[in-house]
Amino acid sequence: MIFAGDLLVRGAVSIAKALGIPTLIIGLTIVAFGTSAPELFISLSAAFDGVSGVAIGNVVGSNIANVLLVMGVPALIAATPCDEKGAHRNALFMLVVSVIFAALCFLGTLNFYAGIGLLILLVIFLADSVRATRKHKKENGVSTTAEADDDDDEDELDVESVPENKLVATAYILFGLVGLPLGAQLTINGATELASSWGVSDAVIGLTVVALGTSLPELATTVMAAIRQHSAVAIGNVIGSNVFNLLAIMGITVTVIPIPVPEQILVYDIWVMLACAVLLYIFAAKRLCLGKVWGIFLSVAYIAYIYGVFALDFI
Repeated sequence: MIFAGDLLVRGAVSIAKALGIPTLIIGLTIVAFGTSAPELFISLSAAFDGVSGVAIGNVVGSNIANVLLVMGVPALIAATPCDEKGAHRNALFMLVVSVIFAALCFLGTLNFYAGIGLLILLVIFLADSVRATRKHKKENGVSTTAEADDDDDEDELDVESVPENKLVATAYILFGLVGLPLGAQLTINGATELASSWGVSDAVIGLTVVALGTSLPELATTVMAAIRQHSAVAIGNVIGSNVFNLLAIMGITVTVIPIPVPEQILVYDIWVMLACAVLLYIFAAKRLCLGKVWGIFLSVAYIAYIYGVFALDFI
């Protein structure tokens, strides 16, 4: 599924570049949505199969893993600064969105109207990102035209090996569109089988196994960035991923089909997610540099969280 999502992104970026679409727009739409495609297809498949615990647990668990694991593990390798430009403003937006999402969850069911509200917030986030990026370029004397965007594609997009041939790019897109739903369905089947064989709820599997699996690309990216001494991008990646998980993934999913929120998530996991959002905001607001001590704390906190998930399910 991750492989299919990667091919979909590369193919779509290649076609978009060939059509002269500005790099900024490609990055904020195709790449952002494409890298979240696995989570989207999993949540949609789970919702249609009536496995609401996996549908919402996948998103809540991923947001928790992104903060505790994706920020923690790289800090064990190299110092991870949280002073990226715009991180404070975006972290505050992520915190507000997390609170709004939690409030919607306590209504009992995430429905069409909740989905529309989340998607409106997504449009606001994207519009603000475009405004901030264009302002930054203007302040630094860079043109905001499509031609200028195309000149520095490699600086704007973290996508390598984009195919030049349109037929190859089209094949990438087709494979991605076929592979993603197939992989998502296999994931849901595996998750429900695990839940049954382990004697736990589908929410537990969604919050742990599925959530960790869909967070692995972010974890791998930040670990490699830390090894290459580029760990400053970690907090931006985590904030962006968490915002898209809540607004795009859940927004699209519940607009298509309502999702009842499992009681366990309301009792424990939603509060852990909010605590992680507050912690990430503090990192950005204080412009902290996370060292090994923070790395150990965050990693141990994630292990404790996983233990708590299984312990509560067996009570």
